[in-house]
Amino acid sequence: MNKYLISISGATGIGKTHWAIRLARHFQTEILSADSRQFYREMRIGTAVPSIEELKAVPHHFIQHTSIHKSYTAGDYQKDALELISEKFQAHDYLILVGGSGLFLDAVTQGLDDFPPVTAGIRGELEKKYARGGIQTLQELLFQLDPEYHKIVDLENSRRLIRALEICISSGRPYSSYLGKRSAPKGFVHIPLGIEAPRTIIYKRIEARVDAMMQEGLLDEVASLLPYRDLNALQTVGYQELFSYLDGETDLETAVALIKRNTRRFAKRQLTWYRKNTEILWIPHEAPLETGIHIIEEHMRSEHAG
Repeated sequence: MNKYLISISGATGIGKTHWAIRLARHFQTEILSADSRQFYREMRIGTAVPSIEELKAVPHHFIQHTSIHKSYTAGDYQKDALELISEKFQAHDYLILVGGSGLFLDAVTQGLDDFPPVTAGIRGELEKKYARGGIQTLQELLFQLDPEYHKIVDLENSRRLIRALEICISSGRPYSSYLGKRSAPKGFVHIPLGIEAPRTIIYKRIEARVDAMMQEGLLDEVASLLPYRDLNALQTVGYQELFSYLDGETDLETAVALIKRNTRRFAKRQLTWYRKNTEILWIPHEAPLETGIHIIEEHMRSEHAG
């Protein structure tokens, strides 16, 4: 019998966890997270880690399983996730893969792209440029060298920007020109689901989520991580803005407004990334569970017919 990996993607805050749990309970299976922000045990509130009740409802994997003090790349995740998928398919015919990180979802379902070696010294020069001119300097340089990738990358993530720029500069070619050249892992049928909603609803949900995070204690969480602010894992929305507040560079109201703005921009880039994949089966975020099950079963039947 075929083994099916059901992936669930969509913009941040749209309800992917809710869908994943309902589908996992229906198929009596387990959930693998592909949200790279939720990998780190020190980052709970700002990354919207599933609640204790949600984690108890269905077995979850790759939730707060590593530390911000350890390097954990897409390649590391691909290796670990494929090993676990192979193991779990011995007991299950279905598994659920869920997350907002397009790169990490793709690492499991489509494989990783093969990039050329990087010329020594380029990363150090880019890091100096970042230290002198801030993230805007990296954003502007990427726009010049690779406007296509500039459209979809998380522009607030310095690590991603530096990685793309070092490839552009080393190879003389856009980073985006190396994307999409991979071969998909074997051993399962991939069923890609996407949860969608009008952009106005996505933005309202984002703003409500940020307010809820602040009430839950996000500022205290960020303050506890201030000594480690330069680590790669913390170069992300929700943390950088509050670091600026704690440095006295802005007031709290402005910092929270920036979190909302930057999260909206992040959601927009996520949608741009996902819309490039014409195979995704889109489901309205408020649709009943039966709609998702029907779409999955129809896709399975078409696979068998093919």
